Amino acid sequence: MERERETHTHTHRGREMEVGRLPISASQRGKLIAAGYTTFSSLSSVSPSDLARDLKVSDNEAHEILKVASHSSGLERSEGSHLIVNGAQTAWDMLHEDWFTHITTSCAVLDNILGGGISCKEITEIGGVPGIGKTQLGIQLAVNVQIPVDYGGLGGKAIYIDTEGSFMVERALQIAEACVEDMLETNGLPRKDFQACQNEMQAKDFLGNIFYFRICSYTEQIALINYLDKFISEHKDVKVIIVDSVTFHFRQDFEDLALRTRVLSGMALKLMKLAKKFALAVVLLNQVTTKYVEGSFQLALALGDSWSHACTNRVILYWNGNERYAYIDKSPSLRSASATYSVTGKGIRDSDSNCKRIKMM
Repeated sequence: MERERETHTHTHRGREMEVGRLPISASQRGKLIAAGYTTFSSLSSVSPSDLARDLKVSDNEAHEILKVASHSSGLERSEGSHLIVNGAQTAWDMLHEDWFTHITTSCAVLDNILGGGISCKEITEIGGVPGIGKTQLGIQLAVNVQIPVDYGGLGGKAIYIDTEGSFMVERALQIAEACVEDMLETNGLPRKDFQACQNEMQAKDFLGNIFYFRICSYTEQIALINYLDKFISEHKDVKVIIVDSVTFHFRQDFEDLALRTRVLSGMALKLMKLAKKFALAVVLLNQVTTKYVEGSFQLALALGDSWSHACTNRVILYWNGNERYAYIDKSPSLRSASATYSVTGKGIRDSDSNCKRIKMM
């Protein structure tokens, strides 16, 4: 591999800027060159974990180095040509960018049908009847996105946009406390280390990393989503945006359906751009309505068929007897499948066959 990188370096040295000119610390540049990473091409297909191993740095530091390299590489390409549109990424590059890209739901079977959890760089819509656990799942994701990289998480922060007043900070605290417990137990630490780590990871810190916005009208909702680009630029660790629910004010206040469709499409486009630009997940919780199909009324997600194209993935939550189910209704990369899940005192968890249908706080 070392020889491969060296050959690549000599072949392309004349037309690529060397990493020695990257806007990173001198120590980081020295480590890169010592490990054989001397040009952008040598960094283009390496994952953060491999780079972290080669440089003997943390995964987060390796990720930041790759981000700077990617940005600098793009600047150099545009300086040499008068391009207005940048991009022109190959599908192979896109595949190799697929690192730290899922947020666990804390339910293994649900993660499994989702391909590892809620995917970053995409919009996932989650809809279902009242009481099925949509808000519970939203709060769980706002906590789980913060699981440190060392524990298999993203080590990120969350934006929670509440349009209905359904977010409960006490519930978020319960879920955060359970998340800390689970991380420590899973790691199998000795009791002494367990206590030390527990002191380091406090549930209150998880709450401090959830940026909460209460929205009371569709105009506020649109204004906030327009503001998020600036906000996330200033809070770069944000890795998930949750809107609970995306539907509420658009169902209450809009009479002009054609205008509503245009406004919603514009909002969805802005959210998709945020997902791509900041490599974060957008999760839109949605309500259900009734739809008249072939002589009978059926439950359907609100905002109609035109809205269904706005999201990359669509998950429908529903009851089957006393059990909660999640169904992949639409996805370009996931097959249609169902999984059971439970809403417990600790949050979203694998389903227990003996669980009763209970109303959570």
